[in-house]
Amino acid sequence: MTDRTNYPVNYRAYFADALDRLHAERRYRVFADLERMAGRFPHAIWHSAEGPKNVVIWCSNDYLGMGQHPKVIGAMVETATRMGTGAGGTRNIAGNNHPLVELERELADLHRKEAALVFTSGYISNETGISTLARLMPNCLILSDAWNHNSMIEGVRQAHTEKQIFRHNDMAHLQELLAAADPARPKLVVFESLYSMDGDVAPVHAICDLAERCGAMTYVDEVHAVGMYGAHGGGITERDGASGRVDVIEGTLAKAFGCVGGYIAASTAIIDAVRSYAPGFIFTTALPPPVAAAATAAIRHLKTSQWEREQHQNRAARTKAVLSAARLPVMTSPTHIVPVFVGDPERCKAASDLLLAEHGIYIQPINYPTVPKGTERLRITPSPYHDDALIDALAEALVDVWQRLRLPLKASALAAE
Repeated sequence: MTDRTNYPVNYRAYFADALDRLHAERRYRVFADLERMAGRFPHAIWHSAEGPKNVVIWCSNDYLGMGQHPKVIGAMVETATRMGTGAGGTRNIAGNNHPLVELERELADLHRKEAALVFTSGYISNETGISTLARLMPNCLILSDAWNHNSMIEGVRQAHTEKQIFRHNDMAHLQELLAAADPARPKLVVFESLYSMDGDVAPVHAICDLAERCGAMTYVDEVHAVGMYGAHGGGITERDGASGRVDVIEGTLAKAFGCVGGYIAASTAIIDAVRSYAPGFIFTTALPPPVAAAATAAIRHLKTSQWEREQHQNRAARTKAVLSAARLPVMTSPTHIVPVFVGDPERCKAASDLLLAEHGIYIQPINYPTVPKGTERLRITPSPYHDDALIDALAEALVDVWQRLRLPLKASALAAE
């Protein structure tokens, strides 16, 4: 920043003070300098202050390791060679690159919807998707689950309409709020299918039952479930046979599909309306053709291959069993998310640092505001490529760290859950 010490306003102090507050609250984030190695995931190189070191990644959202799959890499390289690296601008200016058209067709088919629309990230697809939908319905009432992701919260805020928060997965509370609303008023229920910090699942059919009874639209975030659940990777809604009941399904290409980008899938009218009115779509450069082609390759592969999903569930179950047998405070989760309770921000960060520096294990600490204060945790995400030896080594390392930091190894630690 230009030296402005003679200005009447000390601009630099604003930012320094903001950072000081984060440090004081133990919320300052430090990012590890990692170099993933295609073909060797979950192994990576950590570029530490002492030099490069081999580590094992245990917290990646590339849940199925598709970021290193030969089909996905091949599609990206071939398309980049043929079409170049960039999209050339927004879709309104540069047109639709053909791999993007194919990707949207593939996504619509995945969720058995009429159409799909791709955004530059899952965050943007929620933020701009929810706000645009609500603004297009005069006097819309948004009913949002209390544990919804920040991107959904921002989408609700930017809609500039009335919102009501229902207690997490509490159908009685949702019913109460819906019943109190004017039956003729447009209503939008927004929720996640799988909540990534605790790993619990929404009662999709029960939500749809209430929405249909009270004349509300439904919008579900499937980002932590697409690719991994359902016969074709359509997520929890496909697994539970609810795809046709939910009006809008939102997902990401950056997790199980191993690429980047977000999307919504819905009726042709909904998709066309969002495409035509959403600033976050209209004024943003499109996904590059190589990325779109790679994502399409990942989706097509996971539509037919069951090995990744089956192996993934096997690895997650074994990880939970081994860590629980070691008396580590594994929080209950019916899905692939394996949260280990810590309950203190400083010790959570210290546990993460010890694991990385002394055991070559990378697990990022999860502190406030991602989770409520007092529920800090390590969030472990096994992949199909975490073998028995890696799981056993993880358990041994965690027990060592727990003992050194005097963290509780008893089940009573779960009381704060």
